[in-house]
Amino acid sequence: MKIYNKLVRDKITDIIQAEGRTVKYRILDNHEYREELNKKLQEEIKEYLEDNNVEELADIVEVIYGILNSMDVSIEEFEKIRTEKVIKRGAFKKKIFLEEA
Repeated sequence: MKIYNKLVRDKITDIIQAEGRTVKYRILDNHEYREELNKKLQEEIKEYLEDNNVEELADIVEVIYGILNSMDVSIEEFEKIRTEKVIKRGAFKKKIFLEEA
């Protein structure tokens, strides 16, 4: 049996069992869940930086949604915060690379 010891998507255990394999898992408490989400975010960012793959970006967003949920922040609230920041400080669309100030 392979050891994983990591947070996985909700249907992964069902998929493994459907393949006829045995799984051992547990449900994390809120503190452990947040810690594992942070680890998962680092993992997904690393994978994206290695591959520059849009699927990895989707994984990053899913982890971010999980973090927001664990903080009781809705996606709508998050988007409001993000939009306010864009209004005040801009986005990254103009490709500006500041060299000195």
